[in-house]
Amino acid sequence: MEKTHLTLLLLSILVSSLLPHSLKAATGRCNPSDYKVLLKIKQALGNPYHLASWVPNTDCCDWYSLQCNDTTNRVVELTIFSGQISGQIPSEVGDLPYLDNLTFRKLSNITGPIPQSITKLKRLRFLRLSWLNLTGPVPDFISELSNLIFLELNFNKFTGPIPSSFSKFTKLGALRLDRNQLSGSIPESFGHFKGSVPDLYLSHNQLTGPIPKSFANMAFSTIDLSRNKLTGDASMLFIPNGSSVIIDISRNMLAFDFSKVKKLSMQYLDMNHNMIYGSIPKAIVDDANLQFFNASYNRLCGVIPTGGNMNRFDYSSYIHNKCLCGPPLAACK
Repeated sequence: MEKTHLTLLLLSILVSSLLPHSLKAATGRCNPSDYKVLLKIKQALGNPYHLASWVPNTDCCDWYSLQCNDTTNRVVELTIFSGQISGQIPSEVGDLPYLDNLTFRKLSNITGPIPQSITKLKRLRFLRLSWLNLTGPVPDFISELSNLIFLELNFNKFTGPIPSSFSKFTKLGALRLDRNQLSGSIPESFGHFKGSVPDLYLSHNQLTGPIPKSFANMAFSTIDLSRNKLTGDASMLFIPNGSSVIIDISRNMLAFDFSKVKKLSMQYLDMNHNMIYGSIPKAIVDDANLQFFNASYNRLCGVIPTGGNMNRFDYSSYIHNKCLCGPPLAACK
């Protein structure tokens, strides 16, 4: 009897000592902390079919919708998109400290605010939370993510003002806040980005007031302010010797003398449906890179310049102005 008890005792000790090793073997390369967090995220999202590969006791580095670093085996990318997933962005995403890329995209049943826990992601460079149904204000705390180089919050239902603190980003290459319900004015601080100048997308909102004069200090490669309620002058966007490629200020209430723009150098200029007056400057002929130009539905007058790339543009680029004339419109009288 004593021998039997001793055998059972030894077996229990052996099994218990092997359990951690067997769990580690089952989860493979996956970091144990990341593994636990990922399962909490799956549970918080209602265990959706989209995350069916996230099976307990398997290697999380082999699961869909994420990526591990080959050296550290830590989860560095979480990309969840185009699935039947409901709920809010789980606060547990902030417990994946090595994340470089966090993406929730094209998930129309994801609602609520952005969790403040993402401020713990100090290594994060790409934040894409787009084509969701996120609501509330765009949180100021996002500016604490100082390593961001791409911030995409478009196609949501954010309301309220744009945080002026976003000008603190020094590495940002693109800022997408378009297609929301943002209101108020464009922050003056956006003319004072300290590091790289980001491509700026603010279109399809309810922004009002003038374009900040400080924008004259910024050589935006791409700036899209279309379909807002902006007023006043936009001439500061046409910087002499600037490097702008795309400028879209269409469908606002902007009013300035276009003839005073001395130099144009860009590939795309759309300023239709405003109250822009004066004439089309002859300098536009010297812009050899211009591929698209639309000045329709304004208050422009005078002869349409010819030469350069101007023969690319048909009457639709000029219609419904005060008194523009010459090809491709009617002859001047």
